[in-house]
Amino acid sequence: MRKTLNCLTAIVVVLAAASATNSSTSKELSLSYFMGPKHPMNRAVFTPFAKKLAELSSGKLTVKQYPGGALNSSPPKQYSILLKGVADIAFALPGYTGNLFPVTNTVTIPGVCKDPVDCTNALWRAMPLIQKEFKAKLLAVWANAVPILLTKKPVRSLADLKGMKVRVTSRQDVPFIKALGASAVSQPVTVINRNLANGTIDAINIGPSAIRSFKLHEPAKYLTVGLPGSGSAFVLMMNKDVYGKMSSTEKGWVDSASGKWLSLSGGTMYQKVANGGIGLAKKKGVQVINLSEAERAKANNAIKGAMAKFRSTKLRGGKTGGEIYDLMSGK
Repeated sequence: MRKTLNCLTAIVVVLAAASATNSSTSKELSLSYFMGPKHPMNRAVFTPFAKKLAELSSGKLTVKQYPGGALNSSPPKQYSILLKGVADIAFALPGYTGNLFPVTNTVTIPGVCKDPVDCTNALWRAMPLIQKEFKAKLLAVWANAVPILLTKKPVRSLADLKGMKVRVTSRQDVPFIKALGASAVSQPVTVINRNLANGTIDAINIGPSAIRSFKLHEPAKYLTVGLPGSGSAFVLMMNKDVYGKMSSTEKGWVDSASGKWLSLSGGTMYQKVANGGIGLAKKKGVQVINLSEAERAKANNAIKGAMAKFRSTKLRGGKTGGEIYDLMSGK
């Protein structure tokens, strides 16, 4: 009996030690984003990354999501909370802090690319330069669709746009909106529904996928397609210290669970939901206006000066805007 008890005790000790060892070697990474868990980017990027990481590591590296701004609700502050270690991983829009990421935000310049997948590939052509702008490990970099214009009054021509206050995603968009005769202001996506409704802004310039995600069909009465534009950049990134302290094996798991395949998953999803956003707006009574070819030509002619200035501007790293533009567009 005593031998049996001793054997059982030994087994318990071994199992407890094994459990402690497994517990000490497993790591849970926090992932912050300001949208709700039903946002398309959770389905396309955040959850696939977490599942792949858990699969590759046999559960030794896992991800816990903090959606809806649980760690910080301010969209422009997601990069700073990552640097401070509030989150191990964060989703962010480089356009909100455009002065920090001029190379990345070149993707938003009119004519760089034509759809989310094309724009995602454009970003990846410049990835070595983009990575240098971030004090973080980039897990995925992707883009959304060319923006549309949501308004309360119809915009069928440049004359209709004149004098309007237009919300843009990135500061890089500002000179081009001004060249079209409007004024521009950069605002987080979380406030633009209310601001269009109360008249703080007259128009929203944004990718059409945001219509459903942020219920932009509610304050808008008109949707204009055809103004010059390009996709906006999105990133999923990891705190550099967190990544740096990982073993080479752990880094390998992270690298395999992220990268271009994950980025293209985000771009492909945005391509899918862009049409869905316009379809929802139509269903809810928003009138869709397609600019005539003549008005599109006028708009493209109006931004020539802003384009020339951008192309000659020196960006971070010594490259000109034109050099980054051509690199992204595959010229």
